[in-house]
Amino acid sequence: MILVDTSILIGYFKGLKGEPYDKLDILINQNIPIGICSQIYQEVLQGAKDEKEFDVLKKYLNTMDIYDLRYGKKSYENAARLYFECRKAGITPRSTIDVIIAQIAIENNLLLFHNDKDFVQISQVFPNLKLL
Repeated sequence: MILVDTSILIGYFKGLKGEPYDKLDILINQNIPIGICSQIYQEVLQGAKDEKEFDVLKKYLNTMDIYDLRYGKKSYENAARLYFECRKAGITPRSTIDVIIAQIAIENNLLLFHNDKDFVQISQVFPNLKLL
């Protein structure tokens, strides 16, 4: 299963061209299961330019599987540990939401499909974050 990050979905919905968006087309056309998490759902919807786009995005996103943290408070502790260990290694992730998305991918054993250097850096410290 593949968790598709906001960094891919935003460009895809804007009609941007390039390798990551072609890959998403391939995943969709080959019926490869893709999903999002509630944080990605929120990030994509908040970027809507008007009510019509909000509704279209919501309808499309609601066709995807939604993944979440699996262990309640312990998951947030693990996400904080992920951030802490990255900082100890000289890497400071720019977004708390990205750290949570990484933790969701790890806990659910998902490949993370992204276009964000933070995830590459996190995966250098946490190789169990599998990137597509």
